Amino acid sequence: MSFLLRRLFWALPFLAQPAVAQPDESVRLTPDDPVVQRLDDLAQLPWIKHSTFTTDTAHHNVHGFPASHIPAWTERDLRQRLEALDAATPFALTYNAPVQAYLDLYTIRKRELSSRMLGLAELYFPVFEEALDRHKMPMELKYLAVVESALNPAARSRAGAVGLWQFMLATGKMYGLDVDSYIDERHDVYLSTEAACKYLKYLYGLYDNWEMALAAYNCGPGNVNKAIRRSGGYKDYWKIYEHLPRETRGYVPAFIAVNYLFAHHADHNLYPIAPTYCAYEVDTVQVCYRLDLQSVAKLTGAPFAELQALNPTFKLGVVPDIQQPMTIYLPRDAAGVFVANEDHFRYTAPAPATPLPAAVAAAEPPKSASSRTHTVRSGESLGTIARKYGVSVSELKRWNGLRSDRIRAGQKLKVGRPQGSTSAQQPAPDRSAEPVLYYTVQPGDTLWNIAQRHPGVTVEDLRRLNADDLRNGLKPGLKLKVVPPRG
Repeated sequence: MSFLLRRLFWALPFLAQPAVAQPDESVRLTPDDPVVQRLDDLAQLPWIKHSTFTTDTAHHNVHGFPASHIPAWTERDLRQRLEALDAATPFALTYNAPVQAYLDLYTIRKRELSSRMLGLAELYFPVFEEALDRHKMPMELKYLAVVESALNPAARSRAGAVGLWQFMLATGKMYGLDVDSYIDERHDVYLSTEAACKYLKYLYGLYDNWEMALAAYNCGPGNVNKAIRRSGGYKDYWKIYEHLPRETRGYVPAFIAVNYLFAHHADHNLYPIAPTYCAYEVDTVQVCYRLDLQSVAKLTGAPFAELQALNPTFKLGVVPDIQQPMTIYLPRDAAGVFVANEDHFRYTAPAPATPLPAAVAAAEPPKSASSRTHTVRSGESLGTIARKYGVSVSELKRWNGLRSDRIRAGQKLKVGRPQGSTSAQQPAPDRSAEPVLYYTVQPGDTLWNIAQRHPGVTVEDLRRLNADDLRNGLKPGLKLKVVPPRG
């Protein structure tokens, strides 16, 4: 049955109403459309292809539709819904033919994948929302990652953009995302989200218009500036639309369609398909020693494929022997087993499952405690860095010639004693022996502002110390453990 005949069949109960306007031929979406490609990439993930959850779970809903039914709505319905959404957002959620093309993509052509993304949002949106709230940015920007990567942290475009937020190598490095033979931080959920917030804030500052900022995020400010000049100086997305690169023209229409999808999926008989893990079922641990995820899988019982899916940052499934702690993501139950057996991982030092080529490995210089450096991450203080490396704040200040406690993200600090020092490197302190403070959560609190009230404490520290208590969210009255910094 042809596409137009199927549309007519679905619309039979609504023939008394005007039909939805079809997009022009110029905005029909083909398989090489970037948004379509990301959806198709998502469909190829093994844990989706072999998932036991399907759209057959949507048998009962408020409209009483059978699971296979695809409702048909009029142009007036769609326009009115977008107008209502538009009134409550700083974005211009316009309805037109390009937007309709992406509405059809999400609600008709790629229905199961839309349900998958609705489910994946339960895993990633809490992270996005916390970062956007901290940066005082519109919450709707979380939908940008749906357009960019279909919420697949392992996504890689043909142009080389990587991760949930699809950073190119140069732009990622510009915003603090490290990439080397072992690690690609563009895949890290927290780090890439922080970088995306900073980049979007910068782009909005250039144009004072969110649609223009979104376009620049996709194709770069240079291409947007060319489109502005070719349009006669307009700084309006729809007025520069024809002058943008072809792959960027559908970018804002897709963003508008995703806003609509997440607000009105039930009206289209679409419901979330549960992801393998939701946010409250994943825990984090910090490691600063060589670790093979294959070994973690064997000891904890967690499937290796799932560990790889949760940790795409580590290209070879190996955490290298690095100079600063790295976060790994584990299923909650596996995290408990890992912590109970951490000495096994720390001192056994298994060989990596997929070693680097000999030429690359030989080129990597050995790392000694006396030459270690640490790259400061956003939110870190001298206290937290000192605690990580088992040194004092005064030593850090002396080794790095610091006259105050102020440090900045991206700054490199020496964290090992200089050559010739008579003081032996002290082992990392036993955290169980540190004094613990307690903070009672107040209405309106977030982990970020709680960390800000306790100098030297980060959001990751709070998550690690209170993993069980935070399982059901941050609620007023909850008592959180807060370990003060040493030094």
